Amino acid sequence: MTLTEGSEAGVHIADVRSGSGLRFQVSLDRGMDISMADYKGIPLAWRSASGDVHPSYYDPRGLGWARSFPGGLLTGCGLTYLGAPCVDEGEELGLHGRLSNTPATDIKTGTQWVDDRCIFTIDGVIRESTPFGYDLVLRRTIEIELGESTITLRDVVSNEGYRRSPLMILYHINPGWPLVDEGAKLLLDAASTIPRDEEATKGFDRATTMSGPLPNFKEQVFFHDLKADGMAMATALLANTKLKLGLFVRYRQTELPRFIEWKMMGEGAYVLGLEPANCWVQGRARERERGTLQFLDPGERRTISLQIGILDGNEAIDNFAREYNLR
Repeated sequence: MTLTEGSEAGVHIADVRSGSGLRFQVSLDRGMDISMADYKGIPLAWRSASGDVHPSYYDPRGLGWARSFPGGLLTGCGLTYLGAPCVDEGEELGLHGRLSNTPATDIKTGTQWVDDRCIFTIDGVIRESTPFGYDLVLRRTIEIELGESTITLRDVVSNEGYRRSPLMILYHINPGWPLVDEGAKLLLDAASTIPRDEEATKGFDRATTMSGPLPNFKEQVFFHDLKADGMAMATALLANTKLKLGLFVRYRQTELPRFIEWKMMGEGAYVLGLEPANCWVQGRARERERGTLQFLDPGERRTISLQIGILDGNEAIDNFAREYNLR
């Protein structure tokens, strides 16, 4: 379908229902982000007042990215830069990159039976390129099985240009109320947790426990070093035992070695960001300076897989947390 009013006008949407009670919408003109999502009528994602802003309104300067940030279940950041605005080798870079404000092309939907399993897919291509510069192509597949509540993303990023290109990618997953509520907890198996700055240090003791909405709250960001399990996967789970609902993210840690928690408990902006990434969020210049900036050579490709799933009931939450040693 196509949105028709205001700054959303012209944005193409794929509406997906798995049959389990999970429904979500893919913004095809916004980097194939996942915007609205609910489970049995319960909203899963925080939505900003901006909505699914059409890419034509994108402001790449400074913090302008935030003006068209819809929140949603998943917003992609990257591909050649993300994080705080900076100047890197003479190039001025704004917040979080262009991925979320780039329309997908070559969009396909599919239904495939594998034995008794029915699998729905949406495929598309997002390109970030400039003449005489970088040329990165992301081929995204979003997949869900009939009757199930786990969304799988498979991203393949290729360098189709003729020069070595930085690769920075982050998956900005944004659960909101009522899943985020006072007493809800972020469960992790982390070797260490580091607050980003002085503001985060103030809330370090309660980094993984949610409060209710607070007036004048300033964002707190924590860097978690998650441990991989026997399948080389890292896992984080937001558990709300009062609501009897959980939301988890699982991904291969070698592909996304960083995990950032964005905790925003403010009135009107009440959201928890779960952010697997291949970099930190202090900007490309800082990433280059510390020697951790990743690159793709011409012709090289990188594959990334990620799952976002729903757990229904406290028994399911407890069993999942026990299986992956989350606390």
